[in-house]
Amino acid sequence: MKKAEFAFPGPLRDKLVAAILRGEKTSTTGLVAEYEKYGEELPRVGERELMIDSAGEGLAVLETTEVRVIPLSEVDLQHALDEGEGFTSVAEWRADHTDYWQSAEMRAAMEDPEFTVDDTTMVVATRFVIVERIG
Repeated sequence: MKKAEFAFPGPLRDKLVAAILRGEKTSTTGLVAEYEKYGEELPRVGERELMIDSAGEGLAVLETTEVRVIPLSEVDLQHALDEGEGFTSVAEWRADHTDYWQSAEMRAAMEDPEFTVDDTTMVVATRFVIVERIG
């Protein structure tokens, strides 16, 4: 089973995993460029993944319920709200995600010290549900 990993291991992943387990986070957004860089297939509706925490422990099985490949400029308010991180506007969501995607850690992962995102950057907007809790 594929692993669902949210952000890099550490405080942000722990925060996101906790929000998923509380039912507050039901959507996520990834970069098409990141999938391409690592040769990973895009998520598919009906696909199940094992969500892991920062220690690599499986906590739940998630099932993908919707996948949209869209330009960053088309992410809508409902998607931003459903990310479960307390965003109240697309602008807040966008600022937070831009900071993450342009962080030193992400630039290192992309092997591009000047990696940036803009309105035309293609993203994968995914919705999911918990189908099984582990432990």
